[in-house]
Amino acid sequence: MTLAFPIAPPALPHLDPGPVRRWLLLTAAAVGLLVSGCATTVAPEPAGAPGAPTAAARTPAPSLPSYRLPADVPLSEIATADTSLPGVTTLDAPIDLWDRIRRGFAMPDLEGDLVRDREQWYATRPDYMQRMTERSSRYLFHIVEEIERRNMPMELALLPFIESAFNPQAVSSARAAGMWQFMPATGQSFDLKQNAFRDDRRDVLASTRAALDYLQQLHGRFGDWHLALAAYNWGQGNVNRAVTRNQRLGQPTGYTDLSMPLETRMYVPKLQAVKNILARPQAFNTTLPLIGNHPFFDTVTLQRDMDVAVIARLAEVEEKDFRALNPSLRQPVVMAAGTPHVLLPWDNAVIFQRNLQDHTGPLASWTAWVVPTTMTAAQAAAKVGMSESELRAVNNIPPRMSVRAGSSLLVPRTDQRNRDVPVHVADNGQLSLQPEAILKRTTVRARKGDNLARLAQRHGVSAVSVAGWNKLAVNAALKPGQRVTLLLPQRVGVAKAAGPKAGARKVAKKPGRTTAKVKARATANKTRVATTGKPDRKP
Repeated sequence: MTLAFPIAPPALPHLDPGPVRRWLLLTAAAVGLLVSGCATTVAPEPAGAPGAPTAAARTPAPSLPSYRLPADVPLSEIATADTSLPGVTTLDAPIDLWDRIRRGFAMPDLEGDLVRDREQWYATRPDYMQRMTERSSRYLFHIVEEIERRNMPMELALLPFIESAFNPQAVSSARAAGMWQFMPATGQSFDLKQNAFRDDRRDVLASTRAALDYLQQLHGRFGDWHLALAAYNWGQGNVNRAVTRNQRLGQPTGYTDLSMPLETRMYVPKLQAVKNILARPQAFNTTLPLIGNHPFFDTVTLQRDMDVAVIARLAEVEEKDFRALNPSLRQPVVMAAGTPHVLLPWDNAVIFQRNLQDHTGPLASWTAWVVPTTMTAAQAAAKVGMSESELRAVNNIPPRMSVRAGSSLLVPRTDQRNRDVPVHVADNGQLSLQPEAILKRTTVRARKGDNLARLAQRHGVSAVSVAGWNKLAVNAALKPGQRVTLLLPQRVGVAKAAGPKAGARKVAKKPGRTTAKVKARATANKTRVATTGKPDRKP
């Protein structure tokens, strides 16, 4: 074994051994520590390895300042804290549609004697409530869906209870129609078609869309749902004037603060009463029919004109049930150009599609015919191959009324009229009538140089008619003084047309009453019904 010794250091000059010895000892100790540290160094473990120290373990925790209370300060007593949590909205699905409606109530409640009075009125008529709620089961799910989609208060779904008792065929004395009771002009402003073949004010989908659009518009104007409902009933112009009047007087402008007709005064209390009964039916001894929280009907698209009877038969439903879901239809045929969609009970929609694929017979037996010239119902019936009574019944033509040119009539299909009704007729067809002229037999004498055509033109009748009345040729020459029979319209005096002669003389005798004043009085009497309060409509 060979031992290596370090080379001897060069000779140093003579120094004091004390300081040198201390320097050597310190140097040796430093070298020893360095060598020892290198020998015990361990490579760091990769991050995430088992047993590796975490960042929190490697980082020393910051020291917190220490506080000590003075000895003379007493400690406070330990109290019990309130650990109750706020109410949590349940995520459970609604039990039925009534439960879903209750969860969506968002309008402030209206209190008062009028609400209590209406609660009593409805609660003491259980049969009426039963019929009304059962009728709503066809339409209520769709209305609830639309209101939720628009994020509107669910109280609005109850408004057809107040307007029409959920009867889409309801018509008021002021000519408001449908579940939502649209007036003709208001319906037109919200694109609800009203023609000879359909009235969209009664349509379930179209009228609901228009009503919610209107209510949103009114709420945007007044900023208050109760005022919006008052405007829906009374008119937004009337409500705006009532609000302005109270503002000028420095008075409040809430629903209960305005001066309004009795019908509008009772309008929101009625809605509040129905809301209270549906929210707590047991408290009012009311039983609500079960309405499932699912659609009642489905929408079916029509590609061709179809008779109502054919649709009902293919869908395997009663015709009255089909019309209950499609109350806008006025005729026994559905014109696909104007009404491309119909509603059917949910399960029957599938049955209809299946049966329609297997159907081989004609789909429609009716079509629309535009009257070319003004004619009587008898003349029109002869043109289209119908009896006069059938033509009048199908098209609702009153007695002693003629059909004006351009009117659209429903007539049977033939080989010559076998096409589907075009869109401009299906959407705009109208029935225009005028009183039939009362003809009086008159004898006139021909002038020198007269022929049949010239004489007929002079008296405002057709030459063909004059020839038929007198059994002459149309181009027959007439001798001077020859007698010719004519049937001329009888002139009716104004007094005779307006009423009895005695009544006319009585009006004429009163001094100072002008024609304008008489007309104004008559107009006021006619419109008085529309301004009175409407009672609760019964089915």
